[in-house]
Amino acid sequence: MKYIFGKGQQVIAGGIIQGFGMGVFLFPNDIPSGGAGGLAVLINHLFHVHIGIALWIVNFSLLLLGLKYLGGKSVFGTLIAITVTSIFIFVSQNIFSISYRLVWVDLIIGSIFLGLGIGLLLRNNVSNGGIGVVALIISIKKNVLPGRPLFWINCSIFILTAYVIDWDILIYAFISQWISTKMVDLVCGYDYITTYTLSWERKS
Repeated sequence: MKYIFGKGQQVIAGGIIQGFGMGVFLFPNDIPSGGAGGLAVLINHLFHVHIGIALWIVNFSLLLLGLKYLGGKSVFGTLIAITVTSIFIFVSQNIFSISYRLVWVDLIIGSIFLGLGIGLLLRNNVSNGGIGVVALIISIKKNVLPGRPLFWINCSIFILTAYVIDWDILIYAFISQWISTKMVDLVCGYDYITTYTLSWERKS
């Protein structure tokens, strides 16, 4: 029986998938999932603003930028994605318990889920919040896949915050960004139709 896996469902799925990757695999190892958190740490370090407020300022400012360049629908979708992601981070951390962890295994699995989720959002012109807004703007303006600008912007922010983040965590963050952005480009570059049965169908 066929049914439509439309934009709304893809946005919700993207938020759930990236929230699962963050909550179950990345955050328990203190691995940053993107550049917005790095900017928040930098603002906290330089101006002594509470990191929670700093993170809100970063995301809200970038959403205003998205409203100007991407339009209200994209920003509304981003708000939905952020909300779904936040809820599923909380839910997944309370449902899934891993007693024995290998940081490199968690890093790889979590980054794959993170990239899959972000990719689903970006291919629907919806950002995952934070730096994803900027990456999406560059992707649309320059007609390039969003994974590359997302990777380089986040890496630049990680370098700026290197003095306030543990160097081991910084290395994990770089590797996580590389894996996740490869998955972003894979999802955004894959051409499928939205009506399917039991498997994806490629356009002819």
